[in-house]
Amino acid sequence: MNKISPWAKIQIGIAIIVFSTIIADAPALSADKKVLNILSWCDHEDPALLRPFEEKYNVRINVKGYDGTAMALKLLKKQSKGVPRLMHLLVALRTKVALDLIDNSKPGDWDIFVVDSIDVRRVVKRGLLAPLNETDFPWQDIFPEIRRPELHHVDGKLYAVPEKFGYNAIAYNSKKTDPADMRDAAVLWNPKYKGRIAVWDYYIPVIELVAIGMGIKPAELNQSHLPAIKAKLLKMKELSPLVGDVDQVQAALAKGRVDIIAAGGEFAVASLQKENPSLDWVLPNQGGVRWQQAIGVFANSKKKDLAVKFLQYVLSPEGQGRLATAACYWAMPANSKADLAPDQKKILRWDEQPEFLANSFFYIQRDKALDNAMQKVWKAFLKH
Repeated sequence: MNKISPWAKIQIGIAIIVFSTIIADAPALSADKKVLNILSWCDHEDPALLRPFEEKYNVRINVKGYDGTAMALKLLKKQSKGVPRLMHLLVALRTKVALDLIDNSKPGDWDIFVVDSIDVRRVVKRGLLAPLNETDFPWQDIFPEIRRPELHHVDGKLYAVPEKFGYNAIAYNSKKTDPADMRDAAVLWNPKYKGRIAVWDYYIPVIELVAIGMGIKPAELNQSHLPAIKAKLLKMKELSPLVGDVDQVQAALAKGRVDIIAAGGEFAVASLQKENPSLDWVLPNQGGVRWQQAIGVFANSKKKDLAVKFLQYVLSPEGQGRLATAACYWAMPANSKADLAPDQKKILRWDEQPEFLANSFFYIQRDKALDNAMQKVWKAFLKH
């Protein structure tokens, strides 16, 4: 039998405590029709977003934020060979954490679900989301590239509406780098910036960004490309003093320990620009990676009408402006008519969105063999 290291045993104990806390925090089924329970991410917890809706409808919104931490820690006890880096699991298993939470809740506990767009179909197959009327939402105002009916529709029915998106590209300090260099993805392995590049520890967007920089379209990426991608990654590692999670690489850039974040984007620097205007981000000319999130109504919700009204508010120009600039993290609103001030649009590079949308690629759709091969390459990068 494989032994579990003492470090892993400690983490397993933490996992049990953390996961139990998440389950305990699930809302009790309430007969109060003036409470909406939302399972979401931290950007939907911002009072600036919630307050207008609460006041208009005399409703209290209870938001339970979730991420992949508890599940990643919980899975450590299933690992037989050492302790893996957690960042892969934190992002990839975020939806799984929510599903586990839902499974331990009562039918009707939750009203609204915010989920990665790529996971909408998976959630629908579980019977968790109610179909929506497309005419209830400003569908034609949503950026065409973000609509992605193959992600948000199942059997011709709409189940979730895209609400926010952003990029894994290059974040940087404009005073300590040449901004023109940042528009070339090859800057990530350019010796000119040795010791000044931090890498976000998530294999999918980083490998995809490297592939794009090499002229490989993500949809065409296969195992035959991985040796060349690995070579570029190893060059990056030689130049990079830090490979870390979002908080770590963001802090390193903000404090001047590094000048570039590989796979960084507006989410890493937009909220910091008022304090430090030199922090910026850009999509390389070769292209970048695009992520997006969606919002839907739980099939078992007893407050579907009110829940739909909240979705309509979030998709309205006002709601989109507030969601895009939420205190937790900024990103692009899905609605092209979002209510944003000129300085906010500048930070989000609003005028460049047509080019960015046309020149960005969604996360790679991987089969098991390709995913395993990509993870093997990433492990070699981390050990280098």
